[in-house]
Amino acid sequence: MEKKKQRISLAVIGALLLSVVIGIVLTISNSGHSETIKETMKDAVLHDLNKVSLFGLMDVDPSLISAFAVTAVLLFAAALIRIFAIPRFTFVPGKFQLLIEEWVGLFDGLAKKNSPHRNKALGAYIFTAGSYIFAGTMFELFGFQAVTTEGHSISLPAPLANINGAMAMGCFSYLFIMTGGIMANKVKGVFLGLKEFSLPISMTFRLFGALLSGMLTTELVYYYIKLSFVLPVAVGVLFTVLHAVIQAYVLTMLTSVYYGEVTEVSHKKKEKNKKEKNKNAKASAPQTVGGN
Repeated sequence: MEKKKQRISLAVIGALLLSVVIGIVLTISNSGHSETIKETMKDAVLHDLNKVSLFGLMDVDPSLISAFAVTAVLLFAAALIRIFAIPRFTFVPGKFQLLIEEWVGLFDGLAKKNSPHRNKALGAYIFTAGSYIFAGTMFELFGFQAVTTEGHSISLPAPLANINGAMAMGCFSYLFIMTGGIMANKVKGVFLGLKEFSLPISMTFRLFGALLSGMLTTELVYYYIKLSFVLPVAVGVLFTVLHAVIQAYVLTMLTSVYYGEVTEVSHKKKEKNKKEKNKNAKASAPQTVGGN
């Protein structure tokens, strides 16, 4: 019985490998491309060729459509969870409740660890940013199709695979950090925030470069006909999942670390003033003689 199962398994694997070889042989003669690999890579970076009509009002980059779709899905999911799921949460969590609590607790713990004195707004922000980066990166795995203005069908990319989307995320995180510094340290917080003027640039290109590298690798594998069977699926899934997890964690960690730095000065000043006040109170307290 075991030998029969092994033979069937080997036959299935052999048939799959044979079909891949036959596919390569049959398509290798028609492997000409309408554009060079250089043009393919250039379009993947600049997105200056394939445009999508936005409700007939204007032609936009496909990543903008992806951004709108991801935002709408996240808001809709948040509303459903808040209305139907959270009121039914119990003291002993189920699987879905445990998943939500772990996801929220991950970012809440990151905020409390890196900014123990002012972390309520920070926890909410990095939860939102991390969820958007993760969901936006995973979005391209579904391969939703759109029709360009030239009539071609394309898969919608990740929102942050466009330099403008990555720049918006980096700049918004930087403004959030600076706002926290101003609220904590007033004018001094402005200088603390300006000290890290290169932060939005580094955040932007870290996000953009990481997501772009996976997309370019997949495009390169698809381009060459001998590699365009089975392998692109593994490469695409691997790069997408890794980048979704890593980039969501890296940006939220950096934001929480810098936020903690620009808001920490006010806390130290309060602690110092409190110690001086206690010291003065002890010095001005009446001295007793003989315990009376």
